[in-house]
Amino acid sequence: MTGGTHSEIHIRVNDQTHRLTVDHRRTLLDALREDTGHTGPKKGCDRGQCGACTVLLDGRRVVSCLTLAVAADGSNVTTVEGLAHDGELGPLQQAFVQLDGFQCGYCTPGQLCSAVGMLAEHAAGWPSAVTADISPEGPVPELDAAEVRERLSGNLCRCGAYPSIVRAVLETASREEAKG
Repeated sequence: MTGGTHSEIHIRVNDQTHRLTVDHRRTLLDALREDTGHTGPKKGCDRGQCGACTVLLDGRRVVSCLTLAVAADGSNVTTVEGLAHDGELGPLQQAFVQLDGFQCGYCTPGQLCSAVGMLAEHAAGWPSAVTADISPEGPVPELDAAEVRERLSGNLCRCGAYPSIVRAVLETASREEAKG
């Protein structure tokens, strides 16, 4: 049934297309978890303040608890499950494991998706609140601990694994930079 308070949407989640009929008030988080079975994004605060539900929507990070599912119609969504390829953890996921970038793990899916989006933003030259030179002609900001902390500040970790998370992001970025 579509029309009135419901619409049919098509979203591609981790390279799999889903056709859903959703209430116009349904969040992307609820649609992902309950309708597509992708339980990686976590419902933390349900107010967009903790970042546990962060996913990539067409490559950009969003808090899925504040994003309406109908707004994602026609989009590509990447959850933490989509960061692995052919059963192998992605580079950032590997760094989180090796450097103990999680403790209880509840925030980890959102931390990982946010970090992937943040690294893409940095590579594109987007400044942050701690970037020294934000002029359009300015250089790409150096990715240091202060930049990583600022850029990931919307993702909270109740366990306090922040130092390990920052190390994992910086190590992954330096490995990727060395490759290419």
